[in-house]
Amino acid sequence: MQSPLPLRKIRPIQLIAVIFFTVSGGPYGLEPLLTYAGEHGALMVLLITPLLWDIPAIFTVLELNSMMPVTGGYYQWVKQVLGTRWGFYEGWWTWLYTFIDLAIYPGLFVLYASFFFPWLAEYRIPICLIFIWLSALLNIFGIVPVGKTSLFLGAAVLTPFIILFGLAFYHHTVTTIPAQSLHGMPFSSLGMALYTVMWNCLGWDNVTTYAEEVEQPIKSYLFSMFTAFALVIVLYFLIILVSQQSGINMGVLKEEAFPAVGVAIGGRWLGSLIALAGMASSFGIYAAVLLSVSRVPKVMADDDLLPKRLNKLHSRYQTPYVSIVVCSLVGSLMILWPFADLLIIDVTVYGAGLSLEYISLIKLRMTSPDVYRPFKIPLNTVGLCLMVLLPVTVYFVALAAAFSSNKQAAWAAIFAIVVLGTAELVWRIILWKKPHHKQGRLY
Repeated sequence: MQSPLPLRKIRPIQLIAVIFFTVSGGPYGLEPLLTYAGEHGALMVLLITPLLWDIPAIFTVLELNSMMPVTGGYYQWVKQVLGTRWGFYEGWWTWLYTFIDLAIYPGLFVLYASFFFPWLAEYRIPICLIFIWLSALLNIFGIVPVGKTSLFLGAAVLTPFIILFGLAFYHHTVTTIPAQSLHGMPFSSLGMALYTVMWNCLGWDNVTTYAEEVEQPIKSYLFSMFTAFALVIVLYFLIILVSQQSGINMGVLKEEAFPAVGVAIGGRWLGSLIALAGMASSFGIYAAVLLSVSRVPKVMADDDLLPKRLNKLHSRYQTPYVSIVVCSLVGSLMILWPFADLLIIDVTVYGAGLSLEYISLIKLRMTSPDVYRPFKIPLNTVGLCLMVLLPVTVYFVALAAAFSSNKQAAWAAIFAIVVLGTAELVWRIILWKKPHHKQGRLY
């Protein structure tokens, strides 16, 4: 029998690329923001939301990951701090939200490919399935191929936008920044604008599930996460600013997405480059997200919370290939959902899991204040509680707005809450199937 290869690890530059694709992958999917928030609200929502939603998450992830840089990331943190039951909730919710998240990117790939061949939209499902299983194959080969691919695709995504921004400023397309205000914006529109930005900026905790596969994880994550965050925010700000002042009709932008902005600024050739970058972005995000989520069921199976076969590793590549295949199978079934509904479900389920990480952070500060933290948020326990109120407020404002919007958005929010409730149901099934002498250990 062939002996397994030693575990290969990725470097900080590759980690930046993987984080970029896990959290963002470029501004693709941000286009609806201008429709929801308008000329005078889009930039305000875009800049304020990440400060309230992302910065607390990044700080929380960095502190907890510096204490426990282990495979399984957030699942392991919550399990060790709050107990196995809440650890299961964390893993289960994250697994489900990622199925929903993964369903978005094959559809985006087809959208941007249709810029070249409009008839491809008629073959959306088979193209999505090919997309899903090619990414599964790449993930089975291991984290290093995913890291190298992400680095290449990251350059492919950023280059057309650098050209776009250069042409826009050279031709004085961008003159002034419109005065920003939320006055007059309907509450339902504000909610969908928040969901759009929150979805385009979530997943900072996902990049910790493979911490043991990263060189010098504590130092690498600190440098890579802040670099990726700065890159994401600058890219988002510039594309919304340029889109606003390109003169493009909002209806055209909604239908044809950012390639239409490229056509308006530089012509068909630039629109084509941005469409190609959109295809690269969709594949890169999918591969990076699949990389992170496939490690969670593996460690949950190690803890007897999911079927044992999910923790089986490939004999050659040492990757959780059964988990990757299962994630890809479920993703193949989710590709028919409308984009707007997926945003609401995705962010709602993700936010619930993120809340358990905040609770774990605060509890650790209270119960283990003297434990060494290579990275420590410069706030005391009261300050941490106030910090956590920021993303929680954004979360509930967006959720309330979804309920006040149209029936379709409200039903999507209700479905997300039902999905959250399945964690308790599955937990009870686990307890029922376990021998009584093991149930105490589970709690």
